[in-house]
Amino acid sequence: MDERAGAEKKTKYITTAELRQHNSPSDLWISIQGKVYDVTQWMKDHPGGDLPLLSLAGQDVTDAFVAYHPPAAWSMLDRFYVAHLSDYQVSEVSREYRRLVADFSKGGLFHRKGHSASASLVLMAVLLATIVYGVVYTQSLAAHAACAVLMGIVWNQSGFLGHDSGHYNVMAQRWPGLNRAMQVLAGNCVTGISIGWWKRNHNVHHIACNSLDYDPDLQHIPLFAVSSKFFKSLTSVYYERRMVFDKFARFFVSYQHWSFYPVMCVARVNLFAQSIALLLSKTHVPNRWQEVLGVAFFWVWYPLLVSCLPNWGERVAFVLISFAVTGIQHVQFTLNHFSTEVYVGPPKGNDWFEKQTMGTLNISCPPWMDWFHGGLQFQVEHHLFPRLPRCNLRLISPLVKELCKKHRLPYSSYSFLEANKRTIATLRTAALQARDLANPVPKNLVWEAVNTHG
Repeated sequence: MDERAGAEKKTKYITTAELRQHNSPSDLWISIQGKVYDVTQWMKDHPGGDLPLLSLAGQDVTDAFVAYHPPAAWSMLDRFYVAHLSDYQVSEVSREYRRLVADFSKGGLFHRKGHSASASLVLMAVLLATIVYGVVYTQSLAAHAACAVLMGIVWNQSGFLGHDSGHYNVMAQRWPGLNRAMQVLAGNCVTGISIGWWKRNHNVHHIACNSLDYDPDLQHIPLFAVSSKFFKSLTSVYYERRMVFDKFARFFVSYQHWSFYPVMCVARVNLFAQSIALLLSKTHVPNRWQEVLGVAFFWVWYPLLVSCLPNWGERVAFVLISFAVTGIQHVQFTLNHFSTEVYVGPPKGNDWFEKQTMGTLNISCPPWMDWFHGGLQFQVEHHLFPRLPRCNLRLISPLVKELCKKHRLPYSSYSFLEANKRTIATLRTAALQARDLANPVPKNLVWEAVNTHG
């Protein structure tokens, strides 16, 4: 009895207000299930990067931790322990969310991966072989155009596979390191996009879903603005720069509901640039040499393949067609978030479930179309349970929908066509608001003809 009393006496307690004071890179504390941890030194080694920790610094992060970490990660926390949270509380929706995570874990859903990875690999191999044969061994213009379409499909499927491998181990557990090899193959080698860049970007997107100044997936000034709040020239925490809304940005945004699809057709160029910029920067990139070699491999094989075409006209057409087809995936990425609720400021750890449901949108489709959407059609479920393999997202959808209904939270789901309409409507609303500023860009006759009557 005396030993227990002594142990309790030694336990240090702090308040939530005190926890909030430890929110800087040089002094970063977080709380998980009522225990407080100092992760300042761990931040640089965090597998998910430093930005998710910085985004939630000085807060209770239990829901985010539960969402992103397997049970084995809990054993690592004790070495960072510093205190208990004296005023720790759990909302009813968080309690039920954590219960769902536990139930899915007990049911083996996080380990039941299906055959999506194997099927994607086989499909990609067959398509790549077909593309090489069609480009090198045929002289048909139609065959070359068809190969360009197939190239876009390969990139789309590779993108889905790279996305999955960044969230969970898509390969057999008995082969350590194979998932990393899959990431570099699917991302860097096949698509030319650094998986290191994607993980850094995507993890922040999940943590700060639809925060205009924290979520990089919404920060597309000067080309796009999903909200008039961007007109105040917000500062991007991710890019560490001010997103200036000047006369050039205002001009482009004023036409964004028309430029959206054309820009998506060449959006891959931005991903190439972002990948190279990160790899050449001083930012810490785990296994940088693997990332660089993978991207370099892409820039050898793809230009070499294009050079095998008979003339420059076909080469340019091949590149543009392949980019345009993979642009479908870029559209898919935006449909899930552009037309949903946005906010300004850092994310909060104590409203995880609420923010994820308010900032995401599902695409309703029959099961036979799941290959086309690659799991992104269940965006609400994916954001709540990012470690869950895509083959199980449809299975848990009714449970998530029921929980949202119980707590009066949105569960948005629309057809692919309707989601496109909503996205364009969001862009158009912001475009017209940009034109209504104090010094509007002069309207031309084409704009007047198209927009006067809506």
